[in-house]
Amino acid sequence: MKGNKKLWIAVGAVVAVALILWLIFGGKKEEKVTFETEKVEMGNIQTSITATGTIEPVTSVTVGTQVSGIVSKLYVDYNSVVKKGQVIAELDKTNLTSELNAARANLNSAQSSLNYQQANYNRYKTLYDKGLVSANDFESARLSYQQAKEQVATARESVAKAQTNLGYATITSPIDGVVLSKAVEEGQTVASSFSTPELFVIAQDLTDMRVIADIDEADIGGVKEGQRVTFTVDAFPDDTFEGTVTQVRQEATTSSNVVTYEVVISAPNSDLKLKPGLTANVTIFTMEKNNVLTVSSKALRFTPNAAILDKNQTIEDCEGDHKLWTKEGNTFKAHKVEIGTTNGVLTEIVSGISKGTEVLNEFSVSGGSTEQEEQASNPFMPRPGNKNKNGNNSKK
Repeated sequence: MKGNKKLWIAVGAVVAVALILWLIFGGKKEEKVTFETEKVEMGNIQTSITATGTIEPVTSVTVGTQVSGIVSKLYVDYNSVVKKGQVIAELDKTNLTSELNAARANLNSAQSSLNYQQANYNRYKTLYDKGLVSANDFESARLSYQQAKEQVATARESVAKAQTNLGYATITSPIDGVVLSKAVEEGQTVASSFSTPELFVIAQDLTDMRVIADIDEADIGGVKEGQRVTFTVDAFPDDTFEGTVTQVRQEATTSSNVVTYEVVISAPNSDLKLKPGLTANVTIFTMEKNNVLTVSSKALRFTPNAAILDKNQTIEDCEGDHKLWTKEGNTFKAHKVEIGTTNGVLTEIVSGISKGTEVLNEFSVSGGSTEQEEQASNPFMPRPGNKNKNGNNSKK
């Protein structure tokens, strides 16, 4: 029994040693490092903000009436094309005509009274000059004459007002344009006691539209007049319309604790696809640099990871805040560059490297253990081995 026990212990020890050796040597896989490159090329760098807005005519006029009455006749409807001065509606003129006739009658009466008072004044003046009437009688005649003149002036103003009101009963278009809306029908009574009632809205030119976009306070600082804009509308999802920022309004609007500013964007509409009231999904290009030397921003963040270099590979570093790396044979070489504008994805290269140069932007490790792969891909993980002066790892 003792011999069997010793035999099993020996067999177990051999198995354990074999398992440890397999884990150390047989469990390792050969690591494969893959580097990705890109070319430094000419390109466009843009930054933009998005917002929503409403399409509306550049010029639209609300047509109302300054007198009350019944709408007796309408001459236009929705989408009617009108000319400036064209009659578009009429109110019933019966009462207004009566008021004008009454004002004219009052004017005639006042004129007759003035004629009498003038003759009476002339008569008293002659007698007063001869000393035949008292000064009191003369002054009384002069006062009556003066009052009669004022009554004529008042009556004449009443006639003018009645004529004007009668003219208001004929409603004309103030501009050339298209009728967008109609708020009344024939036979409807309109009252202008407190405010001018709306009858029509007329847009001057539907080929010249604009977008009023609401820009968040966090984005408004980058918006300037003259910037290029593109926008889409749900009515034509496959079309992209072009415009330009024409005005950045200073007045702020607060809704649900959100502060926005209105930005006016031109929207040429020669094909009349854009209709008033459509919602526009707006993109404002706050920065554009075209045809400049560019590279991806991740290439500027790339640094060779010494943990994955082969024994025969070296690193040639250089001083500088911004670097691009190339791989020339077994050497990783740094190039100090001066950068310009960036949008986070692309960065402008001002100097330090030429167009067409292939630069490294990232690498990946496959075939090693999961821990090794994570360590190689994570620049913040500690690196195995000690780096020598050439950038190689010295493995012990």
